Amino acid sequence: MTTILVTGGTGTLGRLVTERLRADGHEVRVLSRHSRPYAVDLREGTGLAAAVAGVDTVVHCATTPRGGDEQAARHLIEAARQAGVRHLAYISIVGVDQVPLGYYRTKLAVERLVEESELGWTVLRTTQFHDLVLQLLQGSAKLPVMLLPAGVADQPIEVAEVAARLAELATGAPAGRVPDMGGPEVRTFPELARAYLRASGRRRPLLSMRLAGKAYRGFRTGGHLTPERAVGKGTFEQFLAGRFPAGG
Repeated sequence: MTTILVTGGTGTLGRLVTERLRADGHEVRVLSRHSRPYAVDLREGTGLAAAVAGVDTVVHCATTPRGGDEQAARHLIEAARQAGVRHLAYISIVGVDQVPLGYYRTKLAVERLVEESELGWTVLRTTQFHDLVLQLLQGSAKLPVMLLPAGVADQPIEVAEVAARLAELATGAPAGRVPDMGGPEVRTFPELARAYLRASGRRRPLLSMRLAGKAYRGFRTGGHLTPERAVGKGTFEQFLAGRFPAGG
């Protein structure tokens, strides 16, 4: 079995990837800003050399919309090259090359750094996790009226399924850009909101609003969707049933 480093290994995805890899018998190092003994801020890089020493594969899950992902990737790639890492697997998002959102542009830039890293590499793009869609809806439900982006659909996927696929890819040979992974259904935001309200036992009127900007147009045209790769199994309703077992 190999030694695998998971960056962002305490996060929503990284934690499940770590659990899956360990269950399969691999030695896994968890790297995050506060997880000892590999407490490393990738944006600074201090302590990174020790974290990657003797590592065969790096699974790069660490990310933040607040900025710094490109600098973090540069530090990680340089340390991985010096340590002789065989395989770098990176999780990205469907539509990073279609929707001109700042965070998506950053993810695309990191993809390119990975591709040009001179390491063996694998990149998996997936649609948004159920967890993120729920967070968006919960935030909207704090208002008397739920405000939703008009004309926008989503294709949420179960994070555990993504973790299983990423762990599988990480333990295989570098595969380059692999086929995208999308949730089982493309759903409008009103449909998703009604499902959330039913599951949580809440009541809110819905109001769809047209927004401005190129990113919104990218979402309206479905640049973040992959209906031809609807390989996920768990639906949004099944996810919600696990979060709200008593309807509230």
